[in-house]
Amino acid sequence: MQSTVTPTHCPYCALQCGMNLTPAPDGTVEVSERTDFPVNRGALCGKGRTSAAVLASNVRLTSPLVRDEGGTLVPASWDEALDRISAGLGRTRAEHGPDAVGVFGGGGLTNEKAYTLGKFARVVLGTSQIDYNGRFCMSSAAAAGIKAFGLDRGLPFPLEDIPKSGCVILVGSNLAETMPPSLRFFTELRENGGTLIVIDPRRTKTAEQADLHLAPRPGTDLALALGLLHLVIAEGRVDEEYVRERTAGWEDARAAAMAHWPEYVERITGVSVPQLRETVRLFCEPESAMVLTARGPEQQSKGTDTVGAWINLCLATGRAGRPLSGYGCLTGQGNGQGGREHGQKADQLPGYRKLDDPAARAHVAGVWGVDPDSLPGPGRSAYELLDALGTDIRSLLLMASNPVVSAPRAAHIEERIRSLDFLAVCDVVLSETAALADVVLPVTQWAEETGTTTNLEGRVLLRRRAITPPEGIRSDLEVLHELAVRLGVEKGFPTDPEEVFEELRRASAGGAADYSGITYRRLVEENGVFWPCPAEGETAGVSEEAPSDGEAPSAHPGTPRLFLDRFATPDGRARFVPVSHRAIAEEPDDEYPVLLTTGRVVAQYQSGAQTRRVAELNSAAPGPFVELHPRLAARLGAAEGDPVAVVSRRGRAVAPARITNAIRPDTVFMPFHWPGEGRANTLTNPALDPTSRMPEFKACAVRLEAVRP
Repeated sequence: MQSTVTPTHCPYCALQCGMNLTPAPDGTVEVSERTDFPVNRGALCGKGRTSAAVLASNVRLTSPLVRDEGGTLVPASWDEALDRISAGLGRTRAEHGPDAVGVFGGGGLTNEKAYTLGKFARVVLGTSQIDYNGRFCMSSAAAAGIKAFGLDRGLPFPLEDIPKSGCVILVGSNLAETMPPSLRFFTELRENGGTLIVIDPRRTKTAEQADLHLAPRPGTDLALALGLLHLVIAEGRVDEEYVRERTAGWEDARAAAMAHWPEYVERITGVSVPQLRETVRLFCEPESAMVLTARGPEQQSKGTDTVGAWINLCLATGRAGRPLSGYGCLTGQGNGQGGREHGQKADQLPGYRKLDDPAARAHVAGVWGVDPDSLPGPGRSAYELLDALGTDIRSLLLMASNPVVSAPRAAHIEERIRSLDFLAVCDVVLSETAALADVVLPVTQWAEETGTTTNLEGRVLLRRRAITPPEGIRSDLEVLHELAVRLGVEKGFPTDPEEVFEELRRASAGGAADYSGITYRRLVEENGVFWPCPAEGETAGVSEEAPSDGEAPSAHPGTPRLFLDRFATPDGRARFVPVSHRAIAEEPDDEYPVLLTTGRVVAQYQSGAQTRRVAELNSAAPGPFVELHPRLAARLGAAEGDPVAVVSRRGRAVAPARITNAIRPDTVFMPFHWPGEGRANTLTNPALDPTSRMPEFKACAVRLEAVRP
């Protein structure tokens, strides 16, 4: 085992906090502060501090597993496991066609692995049926950003700009628990005299830090944004010169907003008219301001329109494409940004190219050395893909995802997974989904491999291998190489991550997410590089700065701040998109009178497959709970800690009551990290946004039942 200190990045959220790893003589790995990385400046949350615990052999998978004739997963050799997978996928393809084989990826995969997985699906398997769990996280914000700006990058500016702004509206984010090291940017904002407005149905730890907290009814963020824009117009706060010179489509958006007068919005949202007026004042008076959204407004069946309404507010007030201002999305998963840029999303090719664009197909096919006509077209989105398992899709290769816990209507999705002819899973632990597989492959983790990720700022980073993986563990790149060879494609799937990245650079060149000017060397020397970073010249419409005359083409500095000169649209103007309020897909009624919203807690991450195996984190957050208001608890006859059943049209979950005034009386909250009877996603609604195909995790109708001994 190496004994040197290796600077790298955390395996969890999209902050990708810098950390140092040092192997110890006893085989453990020490995590320590790395103060040179500007995103966290050494600060780590509990998940980051304990991240090395999952490297232990008693926690992670150490051997391939195959299901024997008795139905039990038993250890097997790599050759046997890989042969079974290639036979299972190949048999399905031969008997039912390539689209009967599905591929499901994850937002935690490195750029190299996401890129290779997309290439494997389209070149080796020939299937269109590939998507990833990032569809559940950022897709509505991405769709809205592309409509308005012509480009999607989570934040169009670095996090370091936030404390210098005059006001930030934070919509549907509890970053004090989901990404704690980022809270200091908002603390510094207030210390500098700026204002923080938090919009959340719960008074979270983040909301407690705010100058103003608005608690709208879940699913009404669209009406709220439209009501604010109405007031901006009515109070004469529109930046008319900016709208005239840098935007298009204002009149239709203006007319839509004017139909949402303050008293109407108050009735829909529960946010009072004085609070609406105060929000507009605080947002409009400073020279600069930002709106940042997270899963709250995005995970709705109208999430794209909701984010679009917040973007319209920024455009009308001249806040986008100006210093220290703009709209941004707080990407959630570790590589949620890069994961959607390089080909594991159903409708995209590397470089954020569209799969149905002939020029994009020709470019990528040229890099891959295949006929453009051989590439399949767009496939199903994530939930639609999972819903088709066992019927149209008969076999599935799944990497770095746990949909048995994380998918909406999870009991149904578990049934669909169980109905597959064949399931292969690559993971570092035996997740609830892996436990259902025919073959499970143990793969390397973040500290055992090198690869790039792209954080929520659009900053491409290099995670460096710090330790040697245990004997018998292989990387996902090695797995895909071996499967490609067994399925008849011997070339084009290298196992060296830098070699893959060099190909990714070529494939992304000229695309929206252009990485062609980025190298591993630059990532080390510059502590990350912001895309777009073309190999030569300036990316039209988005670059903050271009190389000076005489510089080598490879010297493009990257683009930390987008849109300062023009937007990434054909005419350089941002687009207003007219939107109007509509109800959530499932409003409360007499049978299901309460709203359920879901989210995370600080000590667990996503489906909990890894964090639930860390003793310190389990001690802090041992299991699910139902957060409810005292008035609701009194009507139910429930005391603190009593088991409460939450019932929706899709199923029933039971967890202890947590009674608090920090939530609306018409709403209950459940965290979604746990399987079993407390699985929150048993209840959630898979109603999809028509544009992004994002499920409506954040609002569904439920009823509560007391659970008697």
